Amino acid sequence: MPDIAEILRERRATPAALPALFDALAPVAAEDMLGRWKGFEITTGHPMDGLLEASGWYGKLFTSAEEVHPLLMHNQDRTEVFAMDPGRLPLSLAGWVPRAARLARVVAASRLLLRTREPRARLRMVEYRGRPTATMIYDQIAVMDHFARVDANTVLGLMDMRGMPHPYAFVLERDENGPRLEL
Repeated sequence: MPDIAEILRERRATPAALPALFDALAPVAAEDMLGRWKGFEITTGHPMDGLLEASGWYGKLFTSAEEVHPLLMHNQDRTEVFAMDPGRLPLSLAGWVPRAARLARVVAASRLLLRTREPRARLRMVEYRGRPTATMIYDQIAVMDHFARVDANTVLGLMDMRGMPHPYAFVLERDENGPRLEL
């Protein structure tokens, strides 16, 4: 069984360790996801590794089950965060681009065009790996983020996207006092 503390510290895991890790953690109730969360990636060799953080990804905002901002991004000087529309991102290209950083530069340069004030996802309880857990369902793309509880203020997220070799992994930490949010 992988050690969650070590994975969080090193921000790295093998793809084979992810299912066992997710299964060892408790599921999350949808209402426990409400609020703003700061995120970081867990490197697993996934084609999207490095893409979000290099693009200025901050985290996610769950206002209600019907109003979720799945991509909060830093502004240029990192003093504010804003919501980005994931439906305009070429996520399907992540595996085709030799380095995620190249696609990240394109995303970073296009931030103003990708901004939105509208929520772009919903939150539901979905059965994943044999048990119900809080799951964020994107409105415009065929992606679901499933969550498992690390502790009261930390969750492991596994992004499930058709055609990817294994889930993309990330961690969210509750963040009530981060940079100003511009919506």
